[in-house]
Amino acid sequence: MRHLESRQALQDEDAVLFRPILRTGGQFYLVAAGLLAVALWGFYAFSQQLRYGLGVTGLNRPVYWGFYITNFVFFIGISHAGTLISAILRLCRAEWRRPITRMAETITVLVLFFGLGSIIMDLGRPDRALFVIPFLQYGRVQSPLVWDVMSISMYLTASTIYLYMPLIPDIALLRDRVTGWRRGFYRALSLGWTGSPRQHRHLEIAIAIMAVLVIPIAVSVHTVVSWVFAMTIQPMWHSTIFGPYFVAGAIFSGIAALIITMALIRKVYHLEDYLKPLHFNYLGILLLVMTMLWFYFTFAEYITTYYGSAPDEMAVFWEKLTGRYATFFWAMVLFDFVIPFTILAYNRTRRTISGTVVASLSVVIGMWLERFTIVVPTLVNPRLPWSRGVYFPTWVEISVTVGAFATFTLLYMLFTKFFPIVSIWEVREGRERGLREVEERIREYLPGPARPEKARVSPEPPLVR
Repeated sequence: MRHLESRQALQDEDAVLFRPILRTGGQFYLVAAGLLAVALWGFYAFSQQLRYGLGVTGLNRPVYWGFYITNFVFFIGISHAGTLISAILRLCRAEWRRPITRMAETITVLVLFFGLGSIIMDLGRPDRALFVIPFLQYGRVQSPLVWDVMSISMYLTASTIYLYMPLIPDIALLRDRVTGWRRGFYRALSLGWTGSPRQHRHLEIAIAIMAVLVIPIAVSVHTVVSWVFAMTIQPMWHSTIFGPYFVAGAIFSGIAALIITMALIRKVYHLEDYLKPLHFNYLGILLLVMTMLWFYFTFAEYITTYYGSAPDEMAVFWEKLTGRYATFFWAMVLFDFVIPFTILAYNRTRRTISGTVVASLSVVIGMWLERFTIVVPTLVNPRLPWSRGVYFPTWVEISVTVGAFATFTLLYMLFTKFFPIVSIWEVREGRERGLREVEERIREYLPGPARPEKARVSPEPPLVR
């Protein structure tokens, strides 16, 4: 009886997870209004580009990629925060992942739209991007750009399904708590979910299948993104290490983005009982590992270029280390390695939440700088005997970039107002499993007949087994 009462009390505590959906305070509208204003300013800047063309940007010949392609690679990398990390943790049956999986999966789905949008913004005629059939009809299969479109489209589809399936039980819980138009909305999305054991079994099988499928898709996406650069003959792009280098960088920035999101949601929605220091400590360990892996790939890339000393490669090499882009390069090293490594490795036994968040903010800034130092210095120093280029982003590119970040944040906030950002049914399932394990351990130590038979049998020696 006491166990039943404790279970009911724990489930009553889950009311805090429904509160953001059932109640909306004035601070939410204030922050949303500010983000909407920044997003509208970014849209206005893009409208100026549509009206006057790419001449309002800093793009030129030979620097035909700038902020927009930097944002594209950055956003696609951030998308690995969700589906890839969540899928790996699910397959490894890491129990501590239950409160964070949906936060990660939501980042993936939303940020992919901004990665695709960055490509459209970079086009001289973005209206042509609306015509998919001509693209598939006249696109060259040999081009990595075509592979990029196909892999990202597949990734977006798989990630959306992977986000929606675990949402179904929680949507059913909301359906039973709300009234009016929202009840019909949630009823349609819940697909007749009743919570029967048969439905749970089928759902878990479907989630496991999607978790297996989404990992190679996620790896292929950023590999193909790297091939957009590596399969050219541009100096310091034509590299066989770019595939794993980009994938490692994507996971690196994805973990950092997830930690920042967790800290904000924990603070705003008061989810300290769900997002505990344990979660930040484990993700901090992963971030530390990826920090060292990123440094290894970066060192291998640059030491190989320096040892070869090809004239075209060295022009870009010195442009980054001592030239016009040295500030961006060394800032990248500072934000991507020095700061996070110092913070995360300083106290190995207990990483504070604030320290882990600061390290994550540093990584996000550094990874954007890394994308910038990959894209621009090579185009400024092309292999062909052209005059060296110059690139300075204009207010249009900066405004569009800031507007994209504001729009992503606004959409994420809106998601938390319609759906639980913590998977309630998974948290309850983990809680029930933990209670059952405790009860089994208690019964093992009970004397007499109440003790299970298997507890009275001594284990066989290892050699007999």
